[in-house]
Formats: sequence, structure tokens, C-alpha cells
Amino acid sequence: MSKSQAERATYRATGEILEVVRDFEAGTLPRAHWTHAAHLTVALWYALQFDWPEAVTRVRRGIKLYNEAHGISTTPTSGYHETLTLFWLRHVRAFLEGDFNEGRSLVALANDLVRGAGIGLPLTFYSRELLFSPEARAFWVEPDLKTLDMVEEVSRHAA
Repeated sequence: MSKSQAERATYRATGEILEVVRDFEAGTLPRAHWTHAAHLTVALWYALQFDWPEAVTRVRRGIKLYNEAHGISTTPTSGYHETLTLFWLRHVRAFLEGDFNEGRSLVALANDLVRGAGIGLPLTFYSRELLFSPEARAFWVEPDLKTLDMVEEVSRHAA
């Protein structure tokens, strides 16, 4: 997958998605390809393959291992972000629960998820101060602008 394709995340075949997941798991996905779209694609894959607790565990562990493989340290201001990880996982789960997704291909799901999940979405639920606080990076924190049921409602209608 080219860098521009990774940025757009317009997948044409399941193999392209599997390549992103495989390279993520191996820690070999180039950092330039570890985009917002790639994060969502990996989260989608795990949400489809595993029950919720296992998907969460695998995404958390995978991001931390990926970061380690690329020399990305987790500090109070950079690296792994627990609140964003769980926010996006909840978004993916709610997206998959939408009635229009049943029976759709992985390619269609991934493309629609990425198109409907702008990187700024969390800031409609969290103030910048809270979302980028050391506490939110280290631990799950509840949104301060809109409730999580709103996250799920928006997610179900994302396609």
C-alpha cells in the first residue's frame, strides 16, 4: 500500500487490510503508514475477530508494542493514549452495531468507517484540555462535553 493510499484508506481488497494488520502486529508497518485510518482499520479488524474484552486487550497491547518497536516512548504528553484508544474502539463497536453493516464486506466496512470517522471527532465530546491531559493519556476519562451515548449514536449513523 502506498503512503497516499494509507492516508486515504481506500481499500480495494481484503488483502490490503490484512497487510496493514499483519505489518502492525509485526511492528513493521512504516510510521508514515500508521495513520488515523490505519488505527481505525486495525481496531475494526480486532472488533470483528474477537469479543469486546479481547479486542480491547489486543489493540492496547498492539499499539504499545508497535510504539516500542518504533522507539516511541509513552510520556505524559506523547505515545500511547488510553482515552483516545477506548473512544475509537467504542466508535468502531457502535459503527458495527449499525443495522446497515450486517453482511457487508470487510473492505466496505473499513472504507465507510474511515470516511465517517474524522480525526477531530473526539473533540466534539471532550474539551481539548481534558483530552490532552496526562490523566486522559494514562487512564480512561469520561467525556466532558457530550455523553458516550452520543458517541454511539453518531457512530451508528457514520456510513
